[in-house]
Amino acid sequence: MFGISFSELFVIAIVALLVIGPEKLPKVARTIGALTGRMQRYATQVKEEVNREFRFEELQKLQQEIQQAVVSAEQNIHQQVNQVENSIADLSSKTELNPSPEQDKTVAPHQELTQKPTTVRKPRAKSTKAIVEDSEKIVKTKPVKKPKKVEV
Repeated sequence: MFGISFSELFVIAIVALLVIGPEKLPKVARTIGALTGRMQRYATQVKEEVNREFRFEELQKLQQEIQQAVVSAEQNIHQQVNQVENSIADLSSKTELNPSPEQDKTVAPHQELTQKPTTVRKPRAKSTKAIVEDSEKIVKTKPVKKPKKVEV
């Protein structure tokens, strides 16, 4: 990582053994290990936070793009609806001014959707024979249980 070779580490360990002494060297080694572990954890936390912020900014940009797309699509739909309404109004005003005998007999396309059907069919009811047959099937499949006599 820093370009330290094994021989350099060996020299540092011998100097530390002579300077610190054999009694305190294990405590110092543990302390140095704990400090390097803390530094590594802190570095990973900082990296994660930076990545999280970067992803958050990307998501905000994506959200803005989607909102702009929705607004433009909504405007486009409103324009199309207005064009259709204007064309329908133009057609209806033209047909009112110049009615032809053929137009009197036919129904305009926009009127077909709003007209109610002239006859409404009622659903067919079961005949009494079918009802009796169904009730007989039910009676045959479910036997009646006789209550048991309870002695007191």
